[in-house]
Amino acid sequence: MQSNNVNYAIPGAIVIAGALVAAALFFSLGNTRAPVASAQPAPTPPSFIDTTDQVRPVTSEDHIRGSIDAPVKIVEYSDYECPFCKRFHVTMRQVMDEYGDSGEVAWVYRHFPLDQLHPVKARREAATAECVAELAGNDAFWEFSDAFFAVTPSNNQTDLETVLPEIISNLSLSQTAVDECVASGKYDQHIQDDVDNAIASGGQGTPWSVVIAANGDTFPLSGAQPFSAVKQIIEIALNSQ
Repeated sequence: MQSNNVNYAIPGAIVIAGALVAAALFFSLGNTRAPVASAQPAPTPPSFIDTTDQVRPVTSEDHIRGSIDAPVKIVEYSDYECPFCKRFHVTMRQVMDEYGDSGEVAWVYRHFPLDQLHPVKARREAATAECVAELAGNDAFWEFSDAFFAVTPSNNQTDLETVLPEIISNLSLSQTAVDECVASGKYDQHIQDDVDNAIASGGQGTPWSVVIAANGDTFPLSGAQPFSAVKQIIEIALNSQ
């Protein structure tokens, strides 16, 4: 009789023990995941105050649309795969239509590829633009940029094997020469320098722009602002003493 009791008790004990272990694992894993879900508090975004003055001075080495002697310069840090940059590119062309011919405003393009959102493609496009400039000059750089933003679907969806050759062909450039230039990596550090300066000057996303007045005052311009907002900052910069 005692032997039978022991035989029945052992399976029951195993079942109970198994349930306890499962429960312990469940709550243990739950406790392990909880801090990950909540994670650490997001870092406080850097203030834009006293950061835009870290923008790198504009020189003849930059890609400039308009006159380098313009009293107001808008330095845009941009990502070729960013949909908001695509929109802002149109706005900046409107700015240059109004202020470029008079020599009041110059548009300076610098690279700010967002690797987490647009891996590989954005940097390759930036390098291609640099190689186009090397092979055909500053005007070709802007023609490439205009053409690219006109056709890209953005958000890392651009078919580079179709889009880039078509633009390069339309610019009457050698695809082989462009490919060799990009593969050399000669502009990789330059692109990274642009990224580093974008961040140092307060950039947290694209497009990120800094408006520089003739007296050296700088004004932040974050995101794809409409023409009216950009115009307002330009007028303030033009009247800065």
